[in-house]
Amino acid sequence: MTMTTNSVLTAGDIPRQRWLRIIPPILITCIISYMDRVNIAFAMPGGMDADLGITASMAGLAGGIFFIGYLFLQVPGGKIAVHGSGKKFIGWSLVAWAVISVLTGLVTNQYQLLALRFLLGVAEGGMLPVVLTMISNWFPDAERGRANAIVIMFVPIAGIATAPLSGWIITVLDWRWLFIIEGLLSLVVLVLWALTIYDRPQEARWISEAEKRYLVDTLAAEQRAIAGTEVKNASLSAVLSDRTMWQLIALNFFYQTGIYGYTLWLPTILKELTHTSMGQVGMLAILPYVGAIAGMFLFSFLSDRTGKRKLFVSLPLIGFALCMFLSVTLQAHVWLSYAALVGCGFFLQSAAGIFWTIPARLFSAEMAGGARGVINALGNLGGFCGPYAVGLLIMLYSKDAGVYCLAASLAIAAVLALLLPAKCDSDTEPAPALSPRKRTA
Repeated sequence: MTMTTNSVLTAGDIPRQRWLRIIPPILITCIISYMDRVNIAFAMPGGMDADLGITASMAGLAGGIFFIGYLFLQVPGGKIAVHGSGKKFIGWSLVAWAVISVLTGLVTNQYQLLALRFLLGVAEGGMLPVVLTMISNWFPDAERGRANAIVIMFVPIAGIATAPLSGWIITVLDWRWLFIIEGLLSLVVLVLWALTIYDRPQEARWISEAEKRYLVDTLAAEQRAIAGTEVKNASLSAVLSDRTMWQLIALNFFYQTGIYGYTLWLPTILKELTHTSMGQVGMLAILPYVGAIAGMFLFSFLSDRTGKRKLFVSLPLIGFALCMFLSVTLQAHVWLSYAALVGCGFFLQSAAGIFWTIPARLFSAEMAGGARGVINALGNLGGFCGPYAVGLLIMLYSKDAGVYCLAASLAIAAVLALLLPAKCDSDTEPAPALSPRKRTA
C-alpha cells in the first residue's frame, strides 16, 4: 500500500515547502559558522598579527588549531541528530559561536587566541554531520544530492560575504570589531533557526498533510529496503577496518589541507601580491568565491549526468593543484597570478558535493551519520596541517614553498580519488544497502 501511495505521490505532485522552509535557515547557519571560522584570515593582515606579536608560524597555528577542536563533536553530533534533536544541538552551538567570537575580539595575547580558536573548533565540530543528517530526514534519496549541494554551497557564499564585509569593518573600525560584530550575527541567526527549523517532518506544523505523508512513506520505504543487508549490521569498528574508508579519510585530509591552506592565507597572499589596502583585498577576494559557485554547479551537473563520481572528484583537484602552482610561477605578472588564484577558487569546492555522494554508496543509512562524522573529523585534520604548514614554510623558506606544498597535497588527493573502487560511481551496480537509489533512478 505504501509503495502504491509513493508511486502516485511523486516529488512533482506534492507541495515543496521544505525547500523554502528547511534549506534557507540551514544554509544561513552554515554561512555564519564559516564566517566565524575564516574571519581570522582577514584579521591577521588587518592588524592582529602586529598587535599581538604573531609570527607566520603562529598565525598558521592559530588558523589550524581550530581543526583539533573540530574533532571532538563530529561523531557525537551525528548520533545526536539521528537519535535526538539536531535543532537543539545547533541552537546551543550558535550561542557558543557568538560568545567565543566576541571574546576573540577582546584577546590581549596569542595564547588566549589559540585557546579560543580551539574552543570554536569544538563548538562547530558537530555542525556538518548534524546538518547532513537533518537533510536526510527531510529529503528522500532522489532529492538529497541537490539538497546537499545547495547546503555545501555555504562555503563560497560565505567567502563572498566575508571578504568585503571583513575588509570594510577592518578599514572603518579595526580587527577586534570584526570578531565582535560577526559574533553578534550568530545571535540573530539563532532567532531565525529557533523559529523555522524542525528535526523531522512529523514535528513541523507548517507542512501539508500530502507532503508529510509523501516524506514519511518514502523515507520509511528506503529504510525498509536497506534493512536486512549485511551493511546494516556493520559496527563502526568494522567500518573503520575497511580500506576504502581510510582512503576516503586520506583523500579528504589532503583536500582539506589545500582548501584551508588556500582559504586562510588568501588575504595575506593577495595583500603581498597587490600591495593594496585591506578594503581592496576584500573586494579582490570576492571573485575566487564567485568562481567557486560556478565550479560547483558545473562539476556536480557533469557528475550527475554521467554518474562518474571518481572522475569528477579528481578533475577539480587536479585543476586546483595546477592553479595553485601557477599562482606562484606567474607572480611576476600580478594579474596572471591573480587569475590563477581565481582559478583556485573555481575548483575550491567543486569536488566537495560529489565526494559526499560516495560514502552513501558504501554504508547504510544507519551507519551514514557515524561514517560521515569520522570521514569529516579525521579528514579535517588537514584543516590544521594546511594553514600551519604554510605558516611554517613561510617562516623557514618563503611563501612560495608554502603554496607549492598545498599544490602537492591536492595532487595526492586527486590520485587517491582515481584509485577509489569502481562501485563509487553511480553508473555501476550499487552496493546492496543502496538498492533504493537503483529503484528511484
